[in-house]
Amino acid sequence: MAPFTNIPLSPAELAYLHSSLSQNPPIRPDGRSPTQFRPLIAETDILPSPNGSARICFADGTEAIVGIKAEVEKSRSILAATGEAESEGLLGLGTDGGEDVDMDEVEHDRGGQRKNAGKGEESWVEAAIEIPGMRDDDALPIFLSAMLTEALLADGELKDRLWINRRFHWRLYIDVLLLSQPLSYPLPLLSLTTHLALLSTRIPALVSEKDEDPLFNDDWEASHFLYPRSDGTSMDQHKPPVTLVVMSVGENIIFDPSKEELAVADSVVAISAVGQTISGNDGALKMIALRTIDPPSRLTGAGVPNSQNTTTGGTAVSAAEAFALREKDQVQTVWRPPRGGVKRAMIAKMIKMVVEKGGVGKEVLDALANVES
Repeated sequence: MAPFTNIPLSPAELAYLHSSLSQNPPIRPDGRSPTQFRPLIAETDILPSPNGSARICFADGTEAIVGIKAEVEKSRSILAATGEAESEGLLGLGTDGGEDVDMDEVEHDRGGQRKNAGKGEESWVEAAIEIPGMRDDDALPIFLSAMLTEALLADGELKDRLWINRRFHWRLYIDVLLLSQPLSYPLPLLSLTTHLALLSTRIPALVSEKDEDPLFNDDWEASHFLYPRSDGTSMDQHKPPVTLVVMSVGENIIFDPSKEELAVADSVVAISAVGQTISGNDGALKMIALRTIDPPSRLTGAGVPNSQNTTTGGTAVSAAEAFALREKDQVQTVWRPPRGGVKRAMIAKMIKMVVEKGGVGKEVLDALANVES
């Protein structure tokens, strides 16, 4: 993926910023610690029409709104054509007399496994991202939409929740609107906002039985959450995934990088993680997706040492000599754009910081849970 913006910083500014971020501990331009996120404002259920919605605004003014709409659609899967699905224990079906039932009891068998596991299809989830000043078919919106959808579908939990019976399913439309030009890489903002919107999404309660045409309870108060709220007793503790952007400078790992920090990043990785489904689990998370991102630093211009700068009294050298001098410049006396990939040990360290018990990923999920309540 190509860098999303050019950074108007001189080689001297880039060298100074890279040097600051390479120190131990790193000195960030805004004074944050390496794992600290920008302050944000978050709220849910802000739109009246969708099944779920959320809004997050970062302190730098970047703001996103997500609306989620669910529609009933007739299934065309092999499962519906062959009739091989079980005829009992369907997601959200009523009991005798068409009365509403406890979703947690219906969705799980005695072993705690979801009875509709593996019955959903990825085509039932559709995400669209709109960014001001960009066309829908521009590279950035398409790439962000693909990464967001990939994380949501990676563990199979979301699409399985959309299964109604052998003949019908829910189709989920996720509309993401970035209200301003991105001042940093927008993927974490969009992922966190989508996470909150999915947590607030409600589905009407079904009163029809088995493979009948879906019939819903008109009382919205009887509707249930797509992701049931945690009460400490429910077997379903699963939550939507979140995607975090992590960068490295030297041996330092930095979370939620700003635009200026991305300008000197040695490597940038997007890590998607989800909480475990064990009730009351406070342990490690599970990584479900990983993507590398080309940082804008690769397109920045290299600095010229004073010894080679004719405007400061230096002597111009040939291209071969300049290349040889650059290779010998191991201490980066001037700014050099990063080359090559990222070491496996560095990626492993990034992943561990996200998914480990009490790690950054857990802190983010706990903070979002407070917004939910």
